[in-house]
Amino acid sequence: MSIRKRLILSNIAMIVIPIISFILIEILLGVFYYKVFVPKFNGHPPHSFYFFRFGIIVPIFAITNGVLSYFVSRSILRPVKNLTNAAKQISEGNLNFEVKPINNDELGQLAISFELMRRNLKESAEIQKKYEENRKELIANISHDLKTPITSIKGYIEGIKDGVANTTEKMDRYIETIYLKTLDMDQLINELFLYSKLDLKRVPFHFEEVNIHDYLVDRIEELRFDLEPINVSITYRENVDRENSIVLIDREQFKRVMTNIIQNSLKYMEKDEKRITIKLIDDEEKITIKFHDNGKGISKDALPFIFDRFYRADPSRNLSTGGTGLGLAIAKRIIEEHGGEVWADSQIGEYTNIFLSLNKKSIVKVTQ
Repeated sequence: MSIRKRLILSNIAMIVIPIISFILIEILLGVFYYKVFVPKFNGHPPHSFYFFRFGIIVPIFAITNGVLSYFVSRSILRPVKNLTNAAKQISEGNLNFEVKPINNDELGQLAISFELMRRNLKESAEIQKKYEENRKELIANISHDLKTPITSIKGYIEGIKDGVANTTEKMDRYIETIYLKTLDMDQLINELFLYSKLDLKRVPFHFEEVNIHDYLVDRIEELRFDLEPINVSITYRENVDRENSIVLIDREQFKRVMTNIIQNSLKYMEKDEKRITIKLIDDEEKITIKFHDNGKGISKDALPFIFDRFYRADPSRNLSTGGTGLGLAIAKRIIEEHGGEVWADSQIGEYTNIFLSLNKKSIVKVTQ
């Protein structure tokens, strides 16, 4: 019951209850008067009788008013006290409690709003804490990955200064190594900048309706020219209705996704016969793209983290395989901006599968 109704009903009760009580008392006193006082006094009752009647009516008014005022004020003050305590705890930074509504009234709704605010504040605090931890981890990872090539560059430059590179061949090798290290740093900075922009949702996407089958056919033909010289075979398979394979994608950003996934596969292929297979799968309202390679696989412990930024399955963060540890994280961010999902499965020593799922664009067929 709302506070307004409660106050109105209590005020009405303060009037109605005494009136009803007065009527009942008058009836009882009338019966008592005619049975006791009329035979005895044979006329009007004494003044004490009127004082007695008045003395009963006044306490009835007082008791009714007091009882109703107590319960109504109690129903208001208890929730207010709870809300005051809740506000005090929130102001002190304590968000580990629960605000429970006592009544289903305006104060109860206010308590529900307080509880919602507390949960939102707690969630924001946890997110802020997570962001702070991620920021520290990001700085540590950047420092590590930048320090490695810088230390190497510094060592080679000192070698040149000290005359270690005392032949033209050695000097060329030193300079070439320095150049490659600067390229590594440039790639790290570019990918870090891109990941940061994706994280802040500041990368512009230009979505268009694309037949994903035709897109993959063209893209795989481009990739084949790059992969065949390094003895990597790439094949394409499809199990879809080609006319109903329309998705909304940003062509350039999706090209980056494919490039990052394939580059990641190439880094961990140690077999003589290297194979990459791309398969298009029709999944009712979605289109799934499966990237399969016959690399060395990923352990079950590492598999849930391969899309995390800077993650490498090698705990020492060995850079010998190349890359920045951001490729798959960038791919995941881009796919999420497309409204899709990305996941993986793998078998050590056998294969790794990476799946991309995109929402299918519905096509309305017009019949003539």
